[in-house]
Amino acid sequence: MSYTSVLGGRHHRFDTLARLLAAASPERSGDRLAGLAAASERERVAARWALADVPLTEFLAEPLIPYETDDVTRLILDTHDTAAFAPVAGLTVGEFREWLLSPGADSGALAALAPGLTPEMVAAVSKLMGNADLVAVARKVRVVTAFRSTIGLPGRLATRLQPNHPTDDPAGVAAALLDGLLLGSGDAVIGINPATDSPKAVRDLLELLDGVIQRYAIPTQSCVLCHVTTSVDLMSRGAPVDLVFQSIAGTQAANASFGVTLGLLDEAYEAALALERGTVGHNVMYFETGQGSALSAGAHHGVDQQTVEARAYAVARRYDPLLVNTVVGFIGPEYLYDGRQILRAALEDHFCGKLLGLPMGLDICYTNHADADDDDIATMLTMLGVAGASFVICTPGGDDIMLNYQSASYHDALYLREVLGLRPAPEFETWLDSIGLLDEKGGIRETTGAAHPLTAIGKELAA
Repeated sequence: MSYTSVLGGRHHRFDTLARLLAAASPERSGDRLAGLAAASERERVAARWALADVPLTEFLAEPLIPYETDDVTRLILDTHDTAAFAPVAGLTVGEFREWLLSPGADSGALAALAPGLTPEMVAAVSKLMGNADLVAVARKVRVVTAFRSTIGLPGRLATRLQPNHPTDDPAGVAAALLDGLLLGSGDAVIGINPATDSPKAVRDLLELLDGVIQRYAIPTQSCVLCHVTTSVDLMSRGAPVDLVFQSIAGTQAANASFGVTLGLLDEAYEAALALERGTVGHNVMYFETGQGSALSAGAHHGVDQQTVEARAYAVARRYDPLLVNTVVGFIGPEYLYDGRQILRAALEDHFCGKLLGLPMGLDICYTNHADADDDDIATMLTMLGVAGASFVICTPGGDDIMLNYQSASYHDALYLREVLGLRPAPEFETWLDSIGLLDEKGGIRETTGAAHPLTAIGKELAA
């Protein structure tokens, strides 16, 4: 089926729905690299005119990637909830945009609609929305999950404390961990990217984190971001695994490049649930995604990178995760060239994930060869805070010395909580107060030296 529009007296034709979506996308270097980007701004606007008239039901009738050859497509179509979709089933993409921005699309209506939406639908409507639209709609969506802390409640912003070290040195990890706790970080997860996927090294890190969490009764969860097969093996050997992590993508072939299948994720999910390590909830999975991953694996099937990214959220949704985040600027300028493109991608990913019912957070970051800087991180952080992100990732000083990229810092999270009046997860906030780390206004107490409430933890970690 082809799609046409007339703009300025010129006819524009798009031969497939995938081609239409790609041409309607905001400019980004990854789509240009793949040969999918609009040839001109005129063509991009013409594509958006045509896309606005596409019925939402078209995305069910015309899969972008064949049902027969892609298990993500099968997952999307086989689990589609027609009853939940019914309220918007008669709308076009343009009409859907207008409905999303209307008062009738409140938190309750959006939550009920989520099972009826497909990734392609939400990606399509995002292409017709400005940055402010993406913020306004995402802010209305609330997705609440829990393990030992509760994530996503109104007025809350959680953080992932990321104490990475280039050699997985326990002392280096402990120093970064203490730094984050001192600054009120870690209520979403204390998550380490290991320098090696060695089961022994991963288990050592898991036991280090679990020891601190259990000894000091910290209401949070740990995760060492190893491959899912390593987690399955360690769980069978009695390792203290709280959350199972995996990077995922939006096509079967891209997931295969990660060494992942839906069957393998099913196995890991059931194993983690069986451990029953949660206290206030049982959301046991943690997923990371990022625009460009399918293209970098040669597994995008001619679909633009933002739409493929949204398809990854269908995989995540299957497992009712505690946390999902897009590592938005991590892959590099080949896919998102500068701060402007990274910001747009961050807002798109957050919007699409939340509409699909996911607890979306972000690693607001950039690589050192991208055309971006710390002011871009501040801008993205502020806009995503206004948009209601469930959590953000924080590193010591905003500099990950193991992965060699720039991210938000523990101090950045404090800034965002202060200016937007946001608080940590409730269980974690109670713990911070119990050890004397909160001041009378609910901020982090500026106490140093032997009187600091975390001095005992610091001494033990140093030992």
